[in-house]
Amino acid sequence: MVEADIYEIHDARFRQMIVTSARLDELYSGCRWAEGPVWFNDANQLLWSDIPNQRMMRWTPEGGVSVYRQPSNFTNGHTRDRQGRLISCEHGMRRLTRTEVDGSITVLADRFGSARLNSPNDVVVKSDGTIWFTDPTYGIMSDYEGYRAEPEQPTRNVYRLDPTTGELAAVVTDFIQPNGLAFSPNETTLYVADSAASHDESLPRHIRAFDVVDGRRLANGRVFCLIDNGIPDGIRTDVNGNLWSSAGDGVHCFDPTGKLIGKIRVPQTVANLTFGGPKRNRLFIAATRSLYAIYVAVTGSQLP
Repeated sequence: MVEADIYEIHDARFRQMIVTSARLDELYSGCRWAEGPVWFNDANQLLWSDIPNQRMMRWTPEGGVSVYRQPSNFTNGHTRDRQGRLISCEHGMRRLTRTEVDGSITVLADRFGSARLNSPNDVVVKSDGTIWFTDPTYGIMSDYEGYRAEPEQPTRNVYRLDPTTGELAAVVTDFIQPNGLAFSPNETTLYVADSAASHDESLPRHIRAFDVVDGRRLANGRVFCLIDNGIPDGIRTDVNGNLWSSAGDGVHCFDPTGKLIGKIRVPQTVANLTFGGPKRNRLFIAATRSLYAIYVAVTGSQLP
């Protein structure tokens, strides 16, 4: 991709957030649906999901790409907890899991009330250790990204899990298809994508914002921004509070008021993204068949 064709400038501020000479590097091509990138700075590696192929992949600057785990139970989104352990959303087993340091798997949540979860999709961890995740029905809609099944939950929720007590609470219950989620740098706002337009263009393709109350509850839900090409899926924030979203034509960047200030064009539909590298200034992009990366002039806010 020619460098001049990568960026779409909607606001002069975006020029200060990009490296105009940076290339969009394709690190790997061979996925069926790339998703859920998570950076491990202590291991200098990126993990991501190739959902339909039932595998988790690993990329390192020195060794390139290898298979990290297969079968993967159709894992989708990933993050790390405050102890650096991998937290994963599994479509296949309809559960949220943690990979322990010895490689064993701990089930964190697979039911709400007496019913099974739909198919946990994406996940973030707050600084207090609580785990927040979305539960749409994508993983049970067909046998391509999971196992076809009827939903047991009456709604498609955003959940908060306290891993110490095991308490699982539905903090938002009015989404059609909740998807990616990210906290603002000061954790006073939680952003959640609704990607329902993926299967019905008349349905939402927006990102909502919620006030985080007492670190436990969400209030004042409102539409933060709309995606004008494709749908919002995975999202991240940078240290200045800008929100970076996946979209049909690449990565869209919004300022803290919800104004679109620029895009990074990507040749394939983007599903998810994360900031990584030693300085968290390299944007890793999971886009359909490929994993891409590009350096930017901002730093991602997520920890660790």
